[in-house]
Amino acid sequence: MASSKQEEELEKGRTPCAGYKHGPPWVFKGSALYQLHLVKASTARAFVPRDLRLVEAFGYTLGGMFLARYHDSPAGAFDELVVIAGIVWNPPTSCAWAARVLVNSVEACRHGRKEVGLPSHVATFSKTEASALDNKPLVKSNSFLSVLGIGSSVSKQENRGEIEISETKGSSTKHLCNISLPLTGSNNKHHKWMGPAIRMSLPSFSGQTEDHPDVLKYSCQVECRVLPVKPARIWNSGTTDTQEYSDGKMNNAGSNVLADSDAQSQSISVLLSKPIFALEFSSLRMHVDAPKIVVPHRKKKEVGYSST
Repeated sequence: MASSKQEEELEKGRTPCAGYKHGPPWVFKGSALYQLHLVKASTARAFVPRDLRLVEAFGYTLGGMFLARYHDSPAGAFDELVVIAGIVWNPPTSCAWAARVLVNSVEACRHGRKEVGLPSHVATFSKTEASALDNKPLVKSNSFLSVLGIGSSVSKQENRGEIEISETKGSSTKHLCNISLPLTGSNNKHHKWMGPAIRMSLPSFSGQTEDHPDVLKYSCQVECRVLPVKPARIWNSGTTDTQEYSDGKMNNAGSNVLADSDAQSQSISVLLSKPIFALEFSSLRMHVDAPKIVVPHRKKKEVGYSST
């Protein structure tokens, strides 16, 4: 858990980022679970700037989470949960928009806020051994998952590793969610294959924060082995059901001006939304480029961004 002194230094922007001193691209190595959800557009719009259009259909957009464990990075080893509110469109491309970023590294949190314009927060990731599940399927039958060759329900006999994530601020801690991880190629003795090696780009928007009022765009160049897996089970202690549709509402101002407590609550709504499918990234190597300021499409240009 981050100490009160560390939190004070983080808020004042005094925590050094020695591991990032060599500049971008920043390289992260580890493994991750990338999970897409159907998120209500009303929930996602609460985070998305007015200048960017939410990509939606029938009242929903694609959001979800990126849960990673890095064994090597500019901030050393740390865990990260990126809550993805949805996909936004700024021609000629669409990018993901992060509703909240949780990391158990003060240095990584400061870097996310100060250099990348992310809504980063310090958190604890408490891991437990595999735990037995109840006798209910985690998600309803999904024909799309069947086409991919993976089932959409999990037997009560399966065991999963569990992570409890809580935000920390000073000496206080607030529970965010629990995540029961799926059986994957790396921990399933009956499934040794780790999937094909791929390269891809994961473009993202950020900014419109206190540190960066402009909208920013950055790219993550990913090299990894990828394997479809069953979605993680996610729940919050304040709810009785898991993975159910949320009823998020847009704030009156229209975008990204949520109070922190409201932003946290809406982020939980994103996590508890309906999962579509999940991918395991193993042997992950991710290059993150420095962000650029995004000029509204009507100006038809982007200008470079450099931190001070």
